[in-house]
Amino acid sequence: MSETRIVVVGAGVAGLTTALLLSRIAKYNITVAAKHMPGDYDIEYASPWAGADYLPVSAPGTEAAEWDRNTWTELEKLARHSPEAGVHFQDAFIYSRNTDFEGSEGSALGKAMSSDPWYKDIVPNFRKIPKSQLPAGFDDGTCFRSVCINTAIYLPWLTSECLKAGVVLKRGVFGHISEAAHTHHSGQKAELIVNCTGLSAGKIGGVEDKSMVPARGQTVLVRNEAIGIVGGSGTDDGDDEVCYVIPRAAGGGTILGGCYQEGNWDSQFDPNLANRIMKRAVELCPSLTDGKGIEHLSVIRHGVGLRPVRLRGTRIEKEKINGVWVVHNYGHGGYGYQSSYGCSQAAVKLVGEALAVRARL
Repeated sequence: MSETRIVVVGAGVAGLTTALLLSRIAKYNITVAAKHMPGDYDIEYASPWAGADYLPVSAPGTEAAEWDRNTWTELEKLARHSPEAGVHFQDAFIYSRNTDFEGSEGSALGKAMSSDPWYKDIVPNFRKIPKSQLPAGFDDGTCFRSVCINTAIYLPWLTSECLKAGVVLKRGVFGHISEAAHTHHSGQKAELIVNCTGLSAGKIGGVEDKSMVPARGQTVLVRNEAIGIVGGSGTDDGDDEVCYVIPRAAGGGTILGGCYQEGNWDSQFDPNLANRIMKRAVELCPSLTDGKGIEHLSVIRHGVGLRPVRLRGTRIEKEKINGVWVVHNYGHGGYGYQSSYGCSQAAVKLVGEALAVRARL
C-alpha cells in the first residue's frame, strides 16, 4: 500500500505535535511547511513566547476540557521519562480574589479560575491553601502538581522527534491554504492538508476566519528562581493585566507576566507595563528576590507575543477546499501547550475520517 502524502502548515506547538502524532502512523508521509520554525522569534509566531505551564481554564464537560485532560497524560509522561524535552514538574500556587469573579466583565483570567476546578481529579496533590497562608488581598487559593515547559528546549525537541520519524520540514509562505498541497517533499501533490496556521488563519486564502484576533501578551524573562508556578486571578492595574510566575526547566529562567490585550497588534514592549509586571511578581512571589524589590531581578529579556485567539473557540474540523481535504487545528489562544496533545489527537482522528471518505470516492 502506498503512503498517503500529508502537508502540515505551521510549525508552532500545534503543527509540530500534530505532525509527530501523524508520523507514528506508518501509512502517512508527512511534510511540515511553515513561514516560521523553532529558533525564529516573530510576534505572530506565538509558541516561543509562551510561559508555558498546565493550568486548564476550560469549562467542565466541554470538548476543550477533554483536550486538556488528554494532554495532561502526555505532558506527565514527558516530565517523568523524557528530561531532554524540557518539561518538568512544579507545584502551582493559584490565588484568587472574590472581586475578580464579580460582574459581567471580570478579569481576563479571573473569570476562568475556580477553587473547585474539574481537573482536580487528574493533577496530583490537589488541595486548598489554608486562609492563613494566603498572600495579602486574596480570598482563596489552591495548590497542585503541574508541569512547566521550557519552550526554547521543547520546540526543538518536537522538531527532532519529527525528524527522527521521517517528517520533512521546509519553509513555505502561502496566499491560499490549498497551495500547500503542492509543497510535499515528494514532489507530488498531497492528498490532505492540516491547517495549523494560528493567527494567520484569519487572513490566509480559503480560510480567512474573521473570528481570529490577537491577544497581546508581554513578559519578562529573569534569571531569578521561583518556588514554583504562582498565579493570581486578577490585578488592580486593569482587567487585561494578570500576574503569573513560571519557572522553566534546565536553566531556562523564570517567566513573569503578563497581560491579555485582545485586539492589540503592537510588537514593541511597554516599559511601564514591564515595571508593573515585575512589581506584581515580586509582591506575589517574594522568593524571587528574597523579599527585596524589582531592582534585584536579573532580567534576561523582555518578550511580546500574540496569542492566536478564535472568538468562536478552537477550531478542529475538516472540510474540502479546492478539491483537497483540509483538517483545521487552530485558534488555541493562550492554551496551545496545555491542549496540544488532545487537540492534535482530535485532528489526527479527523485526518483518518477524511482519508476514508476520499478512499470511497
